Amino acid sequence: MPMANEYVPASAMCVVAHPDDTEFLFAGTVAKWTQAGADVTYVIVTKGDKGSADPEMTPSRLTEIREAEQRAAARILGVRACLFLGYEDGYLEPTLGLRRDITRLLRRYRPEVLMTFDPETRFFGGVYPNHPDHRAAGDAAIDAMFPSARDRLTFPELLADGLEPHNVKQLWLGSSAQSNFWVDITPTIELKMEAMRAHPSQFGEDMVQFGAEMARMQAASQPFDYAETYRRIVMDEGLAELAQGI
Repeated sequence: MPMANEYVPASAMCVVAHPDDTEFLFAGTVAKWTQAGADVTYVIVTKGDKGSADPEMTPSRLTEIREAEQRAAARILGVRACLFLGYEDGYLEPTLGLRRDITRLLRRYRPEVLMTFDPETRFFGGVYPNHPDHRAAGDAAIDAMFPSARDRLTFPELLADGLEPHNVKQLWLGSSAQSNFWVDITPTIELKMEAMRAHPSQFGEDMVQFGAEMARMQAASQPFDYAETYRRIVMDEGLAELAQGI
């Protein structure tokens, strides 16, 4: 079972649907990487403007709250920047417009690693449905990475803005039923929990503890206490394996 304990990219970009998704999925890994000197950028696709049961809450007010919470969580984890694309929560689709927006950011920030949702995950544990925005964000991010960010003639308006093609080297998919990579987040589990607590509009202490318990469960087969797991695809290795099979 491969482990990523020693691997630290020079840069990474996390593309997720909502404020707080990064903390639940990636925070322990992100904290390890930033502590080791990596530049990490968050891209939050939607405004998160539907995530409240408060009858007095408005979408515009919730957007402000959740952006502030996300920025606070990012500071805890040492994240370089939080970018908000402003799509409406709950209605996300993997459109060409969204793919173009993500491609633009991949070419501008030029990350070594892209982290996003595994869009093939329809249910968690076979019992809990995955949010459609999660799947849409994952689909759009993967399609932006390959082939759009790579191909010079795709979205030529980006070239006019000076954004040259970029090859992302690794794709890390969270919430995957096909995980093949484990990261030991035992040294950063407390930071992960602290970052989750920075989202009080979404996470009570019960959810923070649930996040820690999930990390413990993900480490069950490993020689450490807490883990985040990924379906990891190394682009050059994947192409080489494909060529060997042809």
